[in-house]
Amino acid sequence: MSQYRVLIDANDEKGLVHKVSTVFYQNSFNILTNSEFVDSENNKFFMRSVVEGDMPLDELYQSIVSVMPPSANIDVIAPKNKNIVIMATKEMHALGDILVRHEAGELEANILCVISNYAELGSFVEKFNIPFIEISHVGLDRQEHEEKIIDTLAKFDNIDYIVLAKYMRILTPKFVEIYENRVINIHHSFLPAFIGANPYKQAYERGVKIIGATSHFVNNNLDEGPIIAQEVIHVNHANGWRDMQRMGKDVEKIVLSRALRLALEDRIFVYANKTVIF
Repeated sequence: MSQYRVLIDANDEKGLVHKVSTVFYQNSFNILTNSEFVDSENNKFFMRSVVEGDMPLDELYQSIVSVMPPSANIDVIAPKNKNIVIMATKEMHALGDILVRHEAGELEANILCVISNYAELGSFVEKFNIPFIEISHVGLDRQEHEEKIIDTLAKFDNIDYIVLAKYMRILTPKFVEIYENRVINIHHSFLPAFIGANPYKQAYERGVKIIGATSHFVNNNLDEGPIIAQEVIHVNHANGWRDMQRMGKDVEKIVLSRALRLALEDRIFVYANKTVIF
């Protein structure tokens, strides 16, 4: 028996769930899990089903396509480890959390390599038997440096996601276009508050009582891509901005790993610069 993840988004209309369920029933599929959501304001329907049966993937896909409206986007996915590349700068906490979870078998991922513009993290990454590639930015403008990264990434087949584990450089529109909705970032703030550099200092100066972290897909607007996961913790007047920064690192690594897991398990729909997550 084969297990598949069936992802459907379409303009909403009556009977969509019945049509898909009938396909499953007529082809002797067992529904293991099923989630649905209708965005009434935008007339959008979303559905994620995990099913088990004997029909080949292509045949199940065609059977679903035959009953769905032309507006539907349909994916039928056989669960397997996805290929990811991690990009980092100097900070270890977010990167380390992903590497440890990967080593423990918690992530459905093959980590192809870690890329950094500094050498500092190399010895740490190599302890996990994962290739470390330093691509220095020294003496290069942003576009020249990024072209080197793009050339390096092109050597790998089928990169599903790129994870920015505190990669502290802004990506160009060209990079974003190549990997649209496949670059996952962690921002050390509860967006949309405190965009840009040093949000912990901004939060301290504003006198906030909570701080947080946000993982999102990268687009061409700084820290404004579709949000995947967020979390907060409480702080008080006794916490300086460096205290907040230290406390925030724990939140950052948890939120990034959570967002990555959602992506690896095909739980994210992206539309209208937002996400639907099952």
